[in-house]
Amino acid sequence: MICSLRITVQEKQGRSYLKDVFVTPPFRVVPVGQHKSDQSSYLMVMSTSPGILSGDEYQIDIQVKENARLQLQSQSYQRLYNMEKSATQHMKVRLEKGSSFFYVPHPVVPHENSCFTSVNQVYLHDHCELMMSEIITCGRKHHGEVFKYRHFQNLIEIYHHQKLILKDNVLLQPALMPLNSTGLLEGYTHQGTLIYISTSKEPGNESNESVHDKAPSFREKEKSVQELIEYLFLMMETETDIIFGISAVQQNGFVLRILGNGGEQLYNSFQKVQQVIWAQTYQATI
Repeated sequence: MICSLRITVQEKQGRSYLKDVFVTPPFRVVPVGQHKSDQSSYLMVMSTSPGILSGDEYQIDIQVKENARLQLQSQSYQRLYNMEKSATQHMKVRLEKGSSFFYVPHPVVPHENSCFTSVNQVYLHDHCELMMSEIITCGRKHHGEVFKYRHFQNLIEIYHHQKLILKDNVLLQPALMPLNSTGLLEGYTHQGTLIYISTSKEPGNESNESVHDKAPSFREKEKSVQELIEYLFLMMETETDIIFGISAVQQNGFVLRILGNGGEQLYNSFQKVQQVIWAQTYQATI
């Protein structure tokens, strides 16, 4: 079944709002930011389906107009059911000048014999801010389906002025890959990837001052990406039973990867990262 979702968010007099939405079953879109004070648009994508089924083709198009800010949320864990064939998702995000898009969804749970490919293409203008994440679990542990899925792939391509600036490809095929080996999951069962990119500054112009030399409040003013990485590294070190790494990218941003054994822990960690950066940006613009 082909399932379509199109969202357009626009800004007017400092407030971001849902200008246009088009959905086909099983999608629904609901506003969830009624009690927020930062004038951004907070939307949740909901589904009347229990999960993604064999033959499903999800087509998602997100457009954030100039100076608008959108934080998109998911409803719950995304389940990939047992499939005879495969399922796909194609997501296209377009950010106009001065806009922001943050999307930190719940983990994906691939059931036995599921086969799923997701392709995400993001097009950025100047002075944009992007955060996207993905968490893949081992499957239904308590049903004896650890690494019983056939294929999982999540490809992200990020463009700035039509130039590819970041490409990340997560490909897991348990029957063909030694997932427990060094360089892959290393004995862990869950993997998370979070990408943050800002086109507001040119890379290389950030301050070299350490986060330890700053005032105690991180949100007093906007920080450079290097300071963000140092701050987030200290924050992530408080988590137990995980390993993680944060890598700066050539464009102004970073990639955070986590290996762990619980989807909720990884999801909560990514939510904390989102809150830190979202609050920093808002404080820097008021």
